[in-house]
Amino acid sequence: MKAVRPPNILWICTDQQRFDTTGCYGNRFVRTPHIDRLAEQGTLFENAFCQSPVCTPSRASFLTGRYPRTTRCRQNGQNLPENERLVTRLLADAGYRCGLAGKLHVSACDPSVAPDGEPRMDDGYETFHWSHHPEDDWPSNEYARWLESSGFVREPQSAPESPYVRCGPDAPYSQTAWCADMAIGFIESRAGADRPWLCSVNMFDPHHPFDPPARHLQRYLDRLELIPLPNFEAGELDAKSYFQQYDHHGAYGDSGSYPYSKMSDTDHRLIRAAYWAMVEAIDEQVGRMIETLERTGERDNTMVIFMSDHGEMLGDHGIYLKGPHFYEPAVHVPLIVSYPGVWPQGRRCSGLVELTDLAPTLLEAAGLPIHPGMQGSSLLPLLQGTAAGHPHRASVYCEFYNANAKQGGVGGFATMVRTERYKLVRYHGRDEGELYDLAADPDERNNLWSRSDAADVRSDLLILLSDRMAETVDPLPERLSMW
Repeated sequence: MKAVRPPNILWICTDQQRFDTTGCYGNRFVRTPHIDRLAEQGTLFENAFCQSPVCTPSRASFLTGRYPRTTRCRQNGQNLPENERLVTRLLADAGYRCGLAGKLHVSACDPSVAPDGEPRMDDGYETFHWSHHPEDDWPSNEYARWLESSGFVREPQSAPESPYVRCGPDAPYSQTAWCADMAIGFIESRAGADRPWLCSVNMFDPHHPFDPPARHLQRYLDRLELIPLPNFEAGELDAKSYFQQYDHHGAYGDSGSYPYSKMSDTDHRLIRAAYWAMVEAIDEQVGRMIETLERTGERDNTMVIFMSDHGEMLGDHGIYLKGPHFYEPAVHVPLIVSYPGVWPQGRRCSGLVELTDLAPTLLEAAGLPIHPGMQGSSLLPLLQGTAAGHPHRASVYCEFYNANAKQGGVGGFATMVRTERYKLVRYHGRDEGELYDLAADPDERNNLWSRSDAADVRSDLLILLSDRMAETVDPLPERLSMW
């Protein structure tokens, strides 16, 4: 079937979901039938990477198709400059009706500096159901106001044997279900319309605190001893960065926040169980949204994207949450794109791709010119099956510029380049780095940075890193003439 008009776009973005958390990505514990079916109906990207392991710079990057240093939105707590152009604005200018449910987070989202909620730029959304996270921090948190009006009383219950896990509300009272409700209403209101639409669904799960519905968690509690412990071995951090050693005793250097060095095996297993249970709750809501597309006759003309903004360490390498860390769990994200009425189905793409590639992909799929400021490369040839075997990228690049908090009074500035075989991380201003041979050491335990027998590889990758950093130079303003 050929598309008769530009596709509708259902863009589902979870928060802090690592790549290895669904059945279609090989997780044998988690039940995700709806996400797995989405992969069967489209293309699953096995090696998709974010451009920052922290929310705001990553979201600003993939919404503009530009790198964090280019957008100048390099940290949580910054506002994306007003002259940046979100792909949703460009699509709206071309006739798309755009709606959002959940978080956006391309501006400062701290009640102390933004008491009225996230400041909005010219983002292109005409329907805007905003809820940055489930807690009641802002009058403009629409989910919190809805929950209050429903009469639901928040009474989180701690999971047995651990202070690090609690049970949150089940559907229909969870923020994830509320986001899906808002998206379903939007889809139903646009069914059969002449103009194409885009709906961004940005739930907060599975971001910490780890608080799944009790019914999802219970299945894991019944077999807790089978859940694997984090990928970590004693002494591993001796050859790793200062920032990792610091966060080992508490996320973001806070000894009260998931201090791996003080946690028990039961704590680690319960957190992993809760995180996976949150993914299962997400999967249920993905199923509801896909069912709405099918019921309204919109599925064959709707491109569905499932992805996350960045990953979660989940105790691997002795660290929880995120920071200046570039391990696969932090920067390798799920990415599935499905357009079954038009593009091939059941495909898996093993090549390297970046989230910067999404914005130009959406424009090209809509038949629009790619904005000259975009630095990503359209995935359309891969999605259409016309790439003729050529690799999409030889490397992927990621940045951290003091992006979430100062670590021990010292800001973390680091960049990463990853090829199919190797990964190099450079901590700028410090005599530290990481180098992994991913073919020989897929668990990233053995840091080769200081090994003499890896000196040539390190030198080659440092040159590649400098080349990738040079590519972040803003292509704007456009060159108009030869002189």
